[in-house]
Amino acid sequence: MEQLTLVSKYFPHITEIQLNQFAQLQAIYNDWNTKINVISRKDIDTLEERHVLHSLGIAKIIQFSPGSQILDVGTGGGFPGIPLAILFPESHFHLVDSVGKKITVVKAVADAIGLKNVTASHARAESITGSYDFVVSRAVTSMPKFYDWVKSKVSKKQMNELKNGLLCLKGGDLTEELVGFPRAKQFELSSCFSEPFFETKKLVYISVKS
Repeated sequence: MEQLTLVSKYFPHITEIQLNQFAQLQAIYNDWNTKINVISRKDIDTLEERHVLHSLGIAKIIQFSPGSQILDVGTGGGFPGIPLAILFPESHFHLVDSVGKKITVVKAVADAIGLKNVTASHARAESITGSYDFVVSRAVTSMPKFYDWVKSKVSKKQMNELKNGLLCLKGGDLTEELVGFPRAKQFELSSCFSEPFFETKKLVYISVKS
């Protein structure tokens, strides 16, 4: 098994099964990246830090209740959805992307590590039906546009400590982008993870009121 230094450091209570699933990701993505460029060349060697751990920043803010339904919009190669699905096996994750080859990779990764709580669709966010407790994303588009895409997908039924809404991983100064969202909360990931990569990384939470 490949050595995991960061996931086990920040999430020491994960099971052996979860640890093994996380440990398989590097080799699987390395292999897929030789066929389809789903991870940037400069980031593939730092997959655990810049993709896996970054995705798990959401888990430092919320622990999804069993039975929660989460929609990952613009998932790319499976982030943040795949790492979150490993960490929360009793919640369900629907990963969507408008690029079909990326969804091919997502399905292959989920199958390879035995994830039973992941579905994936080649689709645009606007076309997705159904309702979800949370919509997650990582640097997909500006918040006003994203909010309009997904606000109707958020369930009115509450089952988590945080009210249902959006959980978006972003970076940099978001003052202008969030000017229309006075209820938005920003969480600094540098308070969760000590690596320099996270100095400018944030998680934005916006509740969607029914």
